[in-house]
Amino acid sequence: MKSVFDIIIVGAGPIGLACALKAKREGLQYLIIEKGALVNSLYNYPVNMTFFSTSEKLEIGGVPFVSNTIKPTRNESLEYYRRVTIASGLSLHLFEEVKTISQEEELFTVHTSKDKYTTSNIIIATGFYDLPFLLNIPGEALPKVTHYYKDPHFYAFQKVLVIGASNSAVDAALETYRKGAEVTMVIREKDIGERVKYWVRPDIINRVKEGTINAFFNSTVAAIRENEVDINTNDGLVTIANDWVIAMTGYQPNLTFLEKIGIKLSADKVRKPLYDTDTHETNIKGIYLAGVICGGMDTHSLFIENSREHAVKIIDNILHHKMAAL
Repeated sequence: MKSVFDIIIVGAGPIGLACALKAKREGLQYLIIEKGALVNSLYNYPVNMTFFSTSEKLEIGGVPFVSNTIKPTRNESLEYYRRVTIASGLSLHLFEEVKTISQEEELFTVHTSKDKYTTSNIIIATGFYDLPFLLNIPGEALPKVTHYYKDPHFYAFQKVLVIGASNSAVDAALETYRKGAEVTMVIREKDIGERVKYWVRPDIINRVKEGTINAFFNSTVAAIRENEVDINTNDGLVTIANDWVIAMTGYQPNLTFLEKIGIKLSADKVRKPLYDTDTHETNIKGIYLAGVICGGMDTHSLFIENSREHAVKIIDNILHHKMAAL
């Protein structure tokens, strides 16, 4: 007969790992379940990405993060979180997706793509990088279109359209341009995003001004075809030749999953989940939220650096309930 866990943690991102580190140190029986790779969101970042935060702000569990520069890279962060996982002997199942959660009295059954588990508490730390905002235009499903940008070399000497003006869009435009791509950006707003990394923003602005990267502001993509793209601009419809489309349109948390298991969301456009900010327990006793998922559609308010404390609040509350039940 399988044992009953104290905690099942859904998501093996930095905050899910932080919750596991705290749970292990407190002697709780836990398991992390992750539908992708370890720190799957970070793995899907562009290969050359540099973090906005300094390395000490990305640390979890009091384990030092030593970087070659002030701001660590994606590869350094992957190495750091992997080493933390190994050194701490964290218990986790990767490439196993949580499908449903059911409850009977005070116990939950977590049904996954591979098995089912019984637990007293659940921590959902699923982030927001799994569901891209779709364009909902003709041609979006073509193989030439991607919502995840990885490596610039792939696009060398190709006609590349980058949609968006966020950090990810700007990185994609600059990196592919420097590998020899002919880059065009389509930007809904009138300017490059204000949140773009301060050491990168002048670079993209200057490339656009000199014309080495073409940009359509106040514009949207109307349709994508095999060899060209239609763009709605202030001057009317423009059609350009195109080989690849990198749609950096942003991502959203899986709030449907939260609703399906009974967690309440706010009625406004933010759709913020209902939880106690002191304990992070939701309206369902025994189910907690940690990390970016706590912000609902407001995905810019929570980061690794200001979500690490969630682990302490949650585990302390679980311990409090555990002691009260004795």
